[in-house]
Amino acid sequence: MTLALLFPGQGSQSVGMGAALADAFPSAREVFAEVDEALGQHLSQMMRDGPEDQLTLTENAQPALMAVSLAAVRTLQVEFGVDVARAAFVAGHSLGEYSALCAVRALSLSDTARLLKLRGQAMQRAVPVGRGAMASLIGPKTDLALAEEAAKAGSEVGVCVVANDNNAGNIVISGEKAAVDRAIEKAKELGARAIPLNVSAPFHCPLMQPAADEMATALAEARIVAPAVPVVANVTARPETDPEVIRRLLIEQVTGRVRWRESMEWMAGEGGVTRFAEIGSGKVLTGMAKRIAPDAESVALNTPEELEAFAKSL
Repeated sequence: MTLALLFPGQGSQSVGMGAALADAFPSAREVFAEVDEALGQHLSQMMRDGPEDQLTLTENAQPALMAVSLAAVRTLQVEFGVDVARAAFVAGHSLGEYSALCAVRALSLSDTARLLKLRGQAMQRAVPVGRGAMASLIGPKTDLALAEEAAKAGSEVGVCVVANDNNAGNIVISGEKAAVDRAIEKAKELGARAIPLNVSAPFHCPLMQPAADEMATALAEARIVAPAVPVVANVTARPETDPEVIRRLLIEQVTGRVRWRESMEWMAGEGGVTRFAEIGSGKVLTGMAKRIAPDAESVALNTPEELEAFAKSL
């Protein structure tokens, strides 16, 4: 069995996430306390009790999702003796790449929390509310070629690019609202369904350049060391271990495409991965894994029972 650990991105947050882990394991509570201290806010209380509209804010959702993932990682290590080094690769969807880097000890927990808080704030600041938009193109006819054609039509009236290549049948476009609206029309003509996303900013497109500049400044000061396990990067869809390359790719990731389908295909193919485990809130990546790599086993780990069963299965 060759294992890869996956770390979820924004959209997987929900009120109550991590509560069962905190109630069951001191190691999980320690992670939440460390994140609270690093940020100077009671984020763990917001995660447990809401309000949902505050938790959904990008600057809160990003460190919160990381905290749940790392609480599960530490629980596996401390309570069940399972270290991340058991994995051949790790990967994370967008902000999840920071969770992955923290899990394999390339970044400290406190630095990761602070970087994600800033990342969320910088992304929000980059584009005035209402100027940008994102849309999910879905359906059996939806592939990268269709999405690229739709984005090209949109780019005739403004910035519009493919932001997330999640899997065949699920691709996200991002850019200026008028351009995304035009791309939606084109996608429908081409046979895809298009659903505008309820997001506060157009992520992973050139409009995020001001946020990339802010992150470049912050990441220049962050201590990044070689990860214990190779991290399959969103920008390259290939494993990376060099700290300076990782630093550069995290900056490029703000405006660049999340090449998730390619990342998963590489791991399941050349990487030889036969088992994917999603660590953290929700099961979004588990669903994607089953569609992209149906021959591999895919499991979600976010409850005490799931963590225990996973540890026993190794």
